[in-house]
Amino acid sequence: MGLVSGGVACCGQSKPAVLELFTSEGCSSCPPAEAFFGELAKRPDVLALAFHVDYWDGLGWRGRFALAASTERQRLYAKNLGSFSVYTPQLFVDGRHDFVGSDRVSVGRTLAQARSAGVVVNLAVHLGTISVTLERHAGIALSDVLLVAYQKAAVSRIGHGENVGRELEEFNIVRALTPLGQWAEAPQQFEALLGTIPGNATDVEILIQPVGEGPIIGAVSTSLR
Repeated sequence: MGLVSGGVACCGQSKPAVLELFTSEGCSSCPPAEAFFGELAKRPDVLALAFHVDYWDGLGWRGRFALAASTERQRLYAKNLGSFSVYTPQLFVDGRHDFVGSDRVSVGRTLAQARSAGVVVNLAVHLGTISVTLERHAGIALSDVLLVAYQKAAVSRIGHGENVGRELEEFNIVRALTPLGQWAEAPQQFEALLGTIPGNATDVEILIQPVGEGPIIGAVSTSLR
């Protein structure tokens, strides 16, 4: 897959690594992982998303980017891994490998491995509509087509909790996660109105993932600004 910009459709030959960081402004272990994540987000072979969970919200600081959908997604991953708990900072690579978010060695080793080709995803933004087109691809299991709206960067000053007094720089912050439908094998198109995207979202990303939070098999992103 590849990146797109300016509303022009794009498809590529190799899938970028999709990184999902589950994090919280209320977690004192998260700032180092956030800093590392910010470095990774700049790589051309990476599509990075920071999912702020809400289970820290009752412990002194309510994260301004926390979403119940982020917590639900992390718990589904944990269930698939046979884990009975979730934690922050947790980083998933392609929905199949998970690490402590600040573990530079393990994450770097995984990203250095050869990458397989993904399914072809075409993404365009035109006249207020986000359009996603998937081509024919034999043998694909029924997959969710997910639209992720995110904010490229933000700075938050923390007033309470474990990070009290700190100013946190945050990257690729997920503001909304919207299922567009399901796809398997045959050519298919999905659409969403740009007006349904949160106003502070700067970019959107499309994830293709077998039903049940399997490994991510396709991904593409574009800027909205």
